[in-house]
Amino acid sequence: MSLFSKKPTAKEQMRQTDRVIRKTQRDLEHERHDLERQEKKLEMEIKQAAKQGNKEALTILAKQLVNLRKQKTKTYAVGSKVQSIGTQGKLMHSNMKMADAMATTTKSMASMNKVMDPQKIAATMGEFERQSARMDMTEEMINDTLDDILDESGDEEEQDAVVSQVLDEIGIEISGKMLDAPSAHKGALGSKSKTDVSDDDIERQLAQLKAL
Repeated sequence: MSLFSKKPTAKEQMRQTDRVIRKTQRDLEHERHDLERQEKKLEMEIKQAAKQGNKEALTILAKQLVNLRKQKTKTYAVGSKVQSIGTQGKLMHSNMKMADAMATTTKSMASMNKVMDPQKIAATMGEFERQSARMDMTEEMINDTLDDILDESGDEEEQDAVVSQVLDEIGIEISGKMLDAPSAHKGALGSKSKTDVSDDDIERQLAQLKAL
């Protein structure tokens, strides 16, 4: 092995271990098949010796059969042990992966904790709340001001409508004849206009309206 060879990773080691375990299990299976063939052969020889009445050969063959069966049992035990080792290796590899994941997560959390400043975040949150409350107050003031303006505008329009109705009832036309008349906000209703209706006529018609 070269001194400058790269050290295998845990994943590569796991693959190599799996290959070794699979090869060992295949070898044990082949050996077990060979022992089973020998077992059948010994059984046939034992039957033949028994038929011949050869007690000495029968005793020797029987001992061989007992030892062979013990060896076959050992192959099953070794195979189970090898499989258990493979399972344990996979569990260890899984634990290593989880440990690596936890280490990576720990580094990420440490980096985030270094970047995050709790005091600065708290100050930012407080400033956000103050500015939000200030914006709500400003919006409320603007809405109140607009409501006041719109209410006043509505009152003025209502007053203009009442004046127009009264003028219509007393026979004064708004269009044409009242273009040069003083505005309702600038002069009194009874001020001199360019129409043919006199002040006395207007007062007389208003008195008649009140009397109705």
